[in-house]
Amino acid sequence: MAWVLDSCVLLDIALRDPNFGLSSALFVDARRDDGLAVCPVSVVEIAPEFEGSTVGVREFCRQMGVDGQAGWTVADTGRAADAWATYVRLKRAGQAGKRPVADILIGAFACRFQGLITRNPNHFTPFFPELSCLVPAPAS
Repeated sequence: MAWVLDSCVLLDIALRDPNFGLSSALFVDARRDDGLAVCPVSVVEIAPEFEGSTVGVREFCRQMGVDGQAGWTVADTGRAADAWATYVRLKRAGQAGKRPVADILIGAFACRFQGLITRNPNHFTPFFPELSCLVPAPAS
């Protein structure tokens, strides 16, 4: 079953980030045999780095061996709605910080895969405790 790549990891690699680019690329490459996928939301999030072109993002993913065509499902919508409702309830109670809806959508999508490769597991695990998150280390 595939690992989903979070937007931050895709950007690390695409932008050749000096702190995370190489280490993220090697980390992702080591999991290629499990399969790799990207959430449609991440395609949108990183599109500005490809002049707004989702075609460019998908080509980048294809070159990396990442499934850039994985579709959103009705179950993803239900899981995301539940997590967003939890977030809103906690936020109104003063028990949650700022969280973009994109993270909720990516987390919901990743739940039906092996897990998520991200540098920000704390953006996901409070709302998806069942989600396995792997974290690439920065360059040493």
